[in-house]
Amino acid sequence: MAERAKFRLFPQKQGFFPFVWAVYLVLPILNLRGETGMKLILGGIMIAVFAISYRQLYWVRGGVFNVWLFIQMLIIVVLSLFYTPYNLYMGFFTANFIAYYTENKGFKIAFASFVIMILSVLVLVGREMEWGSVMFLAPFIIIMLISPFGVRSMNRNQKLEKELDQANEVIKELVKREERMRIARDLHDTLGHTLSLITLKSQLVEKLVTKNTERAQEEAREIQRTSRAALRQVRELVSEMRAVSVAEELAEAGEMLRTAEIALEVEGDISLEGVSDLTQNILSLCIKEAVTNIVKHSRADKCFIGVAKLAGEVRITVKDNGIGLQHGERGNGGLSDGNGMKGMAERLSLIDGSLSLSSAEGQGATLIVTIPLIVKDAQGGETA
Repeated sequence: MAERAKFRLFPQKQGFFPFVWAVYLVLPILNLRGETGMKLILGGIMIAVFAISYRQLYWVRGGVFNVWLFIQMLIIVVLSLFYTPYNLYMGFFTANFIAYYTENKGFKIAFASFVIMILSVLVLVGREMEWGSVMFLAPFIIIMLISPFGVRSMNRNQKLEKELDQANEVIKELVKREERMRIARDLHDTLGHTLSLITLKSQLVEKLVTKNTERAQEEAREIQRTSRAALRQVRELVSEMRAVSVAEELAEAGEMLRTAEIALEVEGDISLEGVSDLTQNILSLCIKEAVTNIVKHSRADKCFIGVAKLAGEVRITVKDNGIGLQHGERGNGGLSDGNGMKGMAERLSLIDGSLSLSSAEGQGATLIVTIPLIVKDAQGGETA
């Protein structure tokens, strides 16, 4: 048996806005004070129908929307003419829904009908109203006539923002797809030929083992050199795929800190021209870990990240103004010295980097990451 749909008074995407406006439906009820008999009953019925139309207009569209909007305007006219002219303020409800028309033609027709309704009421009741009362209503009527344009503009902006977000998602997916195709091409172009060469040479060695030992040994050494070249190509490809520059990571960090309401100040040349992708990638991972700890534990409202390219080294400084590393609970304040710090140290050791962490309780923490620009050669003559 199908589960029954949950009843909602207003669409969830509208938030609390419809409920706030619904409170003002109390005012036309208060305007019924002093009425008696059938006039009181009819007034109550009309306000109840108006409340129903208010809810329905959030849910329906098309021809049904037009019918409910017409009912609203008709009720406003009757309540303004036969009860009190101050019920004309209920037009604010209708003005809001007129902005829901997406087509210019529908909007113009609804707005013209709305203007005719207001002018008709003013002409019919204006003679009986005092000049002061007319002047009191004038500002509200002007705002009422302007509000459909303002609400419509706001709705359009929200729609454009939503479409922009969707477009950005599509672009991200296309970029991912293109990146996959690029990786596939690179693997085919760079490794296909090399692996084929290794296969052919290994077959040649197999034939030469019994016939020409020296030639077989030479070919075997050639296979070793070729395999090392292939390994180097794989490492380069992996490095390019995973590499994140310091500038890119700082942009991500800024977004994370902004979401956590922590102000970020960045100082120095973040482009780090001439610094290898591997070095920048490890620095980026260190920045990510440090910023994540600040957001989770520091209780800070300011963060400073300094980038300095000195003689022979790159230095990254990350500071916060939070609670610092607490005595006896070193992992709970700001730039933690727990597993995150161990992970940073392990990454930095790959390229002879180092880090230092200092903190004064209640005065924040400071992390300094240093990486030499000249990296030692690894075994086998390959550069790390």
